[in-house]
Amino acid sequence: MTAIAPGRARRGLGRSLARPGFIIPVVVLVVALAWAIAPGLFTGISPTDTVAPSLQAPSAVHWFGTDATGRDVFARVVHGASQSISGALIAVLVGLVVGTALGVTAGATGGVVDEVLMRIVDVLLAIPALLLSLSVVILLGFGTTNAAIAVGVTSIAVFARLARSEVVSVRVSEFVEAAYGSGGTFLSVLWRHILPNSLTPVIALAALQLGSAILQISTLGFLGYGAPPPTPEWGLLIAEGRDYVATAWWLTVLPGAVVVAVVLATNRLSQAIRGGEPA
Repeated sequence: MTAIAPGRARRGLGRSLARPGFIIPVVVLVVALAWAIAPGLFTGISPTDTVAPSLQAPSAVHWFGTDATGRDVFARVVHGASQSISGALIAVLVGLVVGTALGVTAGATGGVVDEVLMRIVDVLLAIPALLLSLSVVILLGFGTTNAAIAVGVTSIAVFARLARSEVVSVRVSEFVEAAYGSGGTFLSVLWRHILPNSLTPVIALAALQLGSAILQISTLGFLGYGAPPPTPEWGLLIAEGRDYVATAWWLTVLPGAVVVAVVLATNRLSQAIRGGEPA
């Protein structure tokens, strides 16, 4: 395996993001992050107050219509971004930090440590993700943060297996053996040579897991394990509109379309980090 120069990797990422097929996903993610950081810049309507008659269809005044209590759905979607995206970021951070630490430790040390850690990872992989996240959130209690931690726990095994695989592949490379032959210590070789050439796929997985985390947190919110009403959260918004699908389609379709757009955008970003595809 040949070492990848950081500058070359950054140029490859830049070329991928500059392709037309990646411009729209980047814009979608920027808008979603802006909603999460500063929702007041996009709507001056309160997400919890009744502002119009109930179940009004989308219009120039209320872009996403109103819900059963007369609240502006667009305002609730915008303000709900902070709950869903911040929760997804926490989930990815938990999985990335813990999973990568386990994978790097197992791959770099090998032997008994590798066997023990990977058997723990195998146990986590054997449990369905939704069942594991539900078990964790029930133990921790309801709420967006606890739901995010629960989703993060389900992704630890995925990050650990990928990080271990990459570290094992790089560890037997010629340039790593040369570094040891030049007098490099285990920690210095790990930090200077193995990690920089192992973590690009892990970072790509983190971008992919962001979309997956948004879906899982929305699922928990839909089931009632996320943010409590009337706090706006994307999964909760879809759940609130499920009884009105026949008469007020916008209550579920428009928030659902936002979730789908953000998830697809994170998938395309993950492709760009891995090197991209022809667009």
